[in-house]
Amino acid sequence: MRIGIGYDIHRLVPGRQLVIGGVAIPFEKGLLGHSDADVLIHALCDALLGAAGLGDIGIYFPDTDKQFKDISSIKLLVKTCEMVSSKGFTISNIDSTVFAEAPKLLPYRKAMQKNIAKTIKIEVDRVNIKATTTEGLGIIGTGEGIAAMCIAMLKESA
Repeated sequence: MRIGIGYDIHRLVPGRQLVIGGVAIPFEKGLLGHSDADVLIHALCDALLGAAGLGDIGIYFPDTDKQFKDISSIKLLVKTCEMVSSKGFTISNIDSTVFAEAPKLLPYRKAMQKNIAKTIKIEVDRVNIKATTTEGLGIIGTGEGIAAMCIAMLKESA
């Protein structure tokens, strides 16, 4: 078994769509980034890459590369899974937490789980997503950003 951890944070800005876990969430702001800035998927990619000993998301999908401008992070996750698989690993499960003061994410949790499970080809019950606030503290608490943390467990393919 191999375990990896990933973390990502992006600033909230007006004029962008908010996408978390591959789900478009109605909100007055979205996350600023080169891609769609999906913090949950970015944290998951880093966790998977870390567990496989493949570095981090910035190596493969740099924000200086025009081909990744406004790309869906789900597409980055597909490519990440291909890299993990080519190293001889399968994904066992993931556990994640999204840190946001607003919007409330519970209504979107199941859709996020289904998106991720389908993309990484595991059962939905092996994808855990939690959400919490920072009780008004820091840049997340003041509504300036959203962050996510993810842990992934890989096993060697048979």
